[in-house]
Amino acid sequence: MKTEKEYTVGTYLAKRLQDIGLKHHFAVAGDYNLVLLDQLLANKEMDQVYCSNELNCGFSAEGYARANGAAAAIVTFSVGALSAFDAIGGAYAENLPVILVVGAPNSNDYGTEHLLHHTLGTHDFSYQLEMAKHITCAAVSITSAVDAPSQIDHAIRTALREKKPAYIEIACNVAALPCAAPGPASAVLSEIPSDKETLDKAVDAAAAFLATKEKPVVLIGSKLRAAGAEKEAVQLAEALGCSVAVMAAAKSFFPEEHPQFVGVYWGEVSSPGAQEIVDWSDSIICLAPLFNDYSTVGWTAMPEGPNVLIADQKNVRMLGHDFSDLHLRDFLSALASKVEKKPATMVEYERIKYKREPAKEAAPDTKLMRTELFRQVQKLITPQTTVFAETGDSWFGGVALHLPEGARFEVEMQWGHIGWSIPSVFGYAVSTSDQRRIISLTGDGSFQLTAQEVAQMIRRKLPVIIFLINNRGYTIEVEIHDGPYNNIKNWDYAGLMEVFNAEDGKGLGFKAQTGGELADAIKKALANQEGPTLIECVIDRDDCTAELISWGHLVAKANGRPPRLG
Repeated sequence: MKTEKEYTVGTYLAKRLQDIGLKHHFAVAGDYNLVLLDQLLANKEMDQVYCSNELNCGFSAEGYARANGAAAAIVTFSVGALSAFDAIGGAYAENLPVILVVGAPNSNDYGTEHLLHHTLGTHDFSYQLEMAKHITCAAVSITSAVDAPSQIDHAIRTALREKKPAYIEIACNVAALPCAAPGPASAVLSEIPSDKETLDKAVDAAAAFLATKEKPVVLIGSKLRAAGAEKEAVQLAEALGCSVAVMAAAKSFFPEEHPQFVGVYWGEVSSPGAQEIVDWSDSIICLAPLFNDYSTVGWTAMPEGPNVLIADQKNVRMLGHDFSDLHLRDFLSALASKVEKKPATMVEYERIKYKREPAKEAAPDTKLMRTELFRQVQKLITPQTTVFAETGDSWFGGVALHLPEGARFEVEMQWGHIGWSIPSVFGYAVSTSDQRRIISLTGDGSFQLTAQEVAQMIRRKLPVIIFLINNRGYTIEVEIHDGPYNNIKNWDYAGLMEVFNAEDGKGLGFKAQTGGELADAIKKALANQEGPTLIECVIDRDDCTAELISWGHLVAKANGRPPRLG
């Protein structure tokens, strides 16, 4: 047990990261953060995980936060942080508390005439802190060991409460200075409770709203996990007895084997029957939704009007009412005890529901097609599986997969950064690969942006299965707006695994051009527990889902709206 005198700024930070449940932190070394990395290594309860570059480091931490609830990434000043900011912007958009820690210049150089490397060549080093304020919920610059504990606690506590990233900048000559010992972990883990009077009024108003409706439907949104309210959403749904649909980015946030689950609501590209039942309802109870141009299919499926109730992470609003300062889980649990059964949408769904015929197995020597690829992927999904679907047609193929209870599905539909999934999968696997089967669905264009992190999967012997769909370009962009810029240089993706393996790696790479080759590759992937397996699935450029074509057309139409006049 450390005494107060034994803590430094760096070891204080490490203890606080440990306090919030981190067993790993992600890092890319640079001269401004080397002493800080040494200090973090002194905490033997956390493992330091290395990444290939700072963008991937940020996305790796983002993936770890998806599995673990929070994460930390450590990079150097400016040349490292500005790259990581892209991923931190994604974490902000996706409501994930990633703590970005940046090693900064020596405190003695602030306010002097010194010009420093890794800066813009000016005497003002504050530009990075100012930028960070726009993509985090808390941003601090630590140049004093005396102030460090309160600044660190503030940043981490705010990130956990807001479910957004935080930024901590630590001067390189301060990281090893002694500071006060940490107080109780509750200093960063505590949260502000719901205001009871507001909560009671919100529940009464929502109960009165529902009392006037006969055909409600519950729509699960992508911020439900950040709100910590998945269990309470099921509680309310069962109290109402109505149909429950999920938005695409909320897939797996409500059990798909639950009898009230009716599929994914995504406008024109919804699961069979889901759009019909939402449109037929007389009220929509939206739980932690995020309505953007992608999720509403170019604004064509936007729930709005007097019959919509939106219950967000800390806010509930409906016609004539707006309540803040409450937690969604408290609201849902309390509301569940005040509503009556309203099963009309389930009765109607039973009348209209239909299921797509399952894809028939293709002959083993038949040229590989998308339908056969996803038919084989479906067979791999167990209750202990997590599927990552990269931005692109993998969204649509992934959304159509059936998830048994316990399986999880991860997408990045608000930030929508192609290349996100490979480093995010790496971070997720660091946290969970000993407990879960992790499947990555990615395109060739996306893979080329962040491929290096496969080498880190090999380094840590993570048995991730990567299905790389090689259709020679950015198919999602083709369907939105085609042009020569959507064509990419082909790689030998399967062969790349030998490059990453070098002399000691155990990664496997296979190229599948037929259904039989894919089946053989999957068998070998399942047997490989010593590293990742990449299966390059070669399909025609035009072999994409009908949903992508429809969605792309409507999003392109929204993008192409002319400017308003006047």
